[in-house]
Amino acid sequence: MPDHAEPTRPSSPSEVDATGASRRPVEAVLFDFHGTLAQVEEPREWVLAAAAACGVSLDRARATGLADRLLTAGRAGGPLPARVPPGLAELWADRDLYPHAHRGAYTGLAATVDAGIDGLAEALYERVLTAEGWVPYPDAAPTLTALRAAGVKVGVVSNIGFDIRPFFAAWGLAGLIDAYALSYEVGRCKPDPAIFWRACGLLGVDAERTLMVGDTPADAGAVRAGCAALVLPETEPGRRNGLGSVLGLVLPG
Repeated sequence: MPDHAEPTRPSSPSEVDATGASRRPVEAVLFDFHGTLAQVEEPREWVLAAAAACGVSLDRARATGLADRLLTAGRAGGPLPARVPPGLAELWADRDLYPHAHRGAYTGLAATVDAGIDGLAEALYERVLTAEGWVPYPDAAPTLTALRAAGVKVGVVSNIGFDIRPFFAAWGLAGLIDAYALSYEVGRCKPDPAIFWRACGLLGVDAERTLMVGDTPADAGAVRAGCAALVLPETEPGRRNGLGSVLGLVLPG
């Protein structure tokens, strides 16, 4: 997964930027999805669940070894693949722009691992399409709730090839999100400024009044769209990742 950039903090209304111009107060916060609001489930549990869907019960040692090989090959929501086979290069390049490319790229990568289980590649991908295949970070709900209570608009901006709205509904968080700018729907991927502008447009706010929160340099690319940016460390499923720090930057005293 990507290296992490240093955060660019939004200023309070009384602060000025490097040019000496006052920065407006934050009216909206955009969040990345994977690595910021939620994390994919632990790799071994992912493999165990997918194998079970294929009617195969794996012992945990075999599942661990298989998970390591699949992570090296490339997992949706996991580390980038060590190598993309030439036959998958086009799908890989378009994975966050078209659902068929996303599915084809990741099932193709999983199929390069000989697991001896019929249908496993598809089952692994199907697991990523379910809310059960993801774990919201523990500070996601409190942070989103506090922003909603303060009247701050919230959007989700994600490079992804499928709809994540059902996940938020399943987690009881759908009512805390005002808009989604998903790359496969927008036709642009972060760090392209266009996807951030689209999110701001959906929320009805100026980019200069918006903070983007993510975990990668692509998220920090929001500064090119005029937003402020905060980059947090990606952590393991179930561990806090510092999302609560957003409140100290956005909400008054």
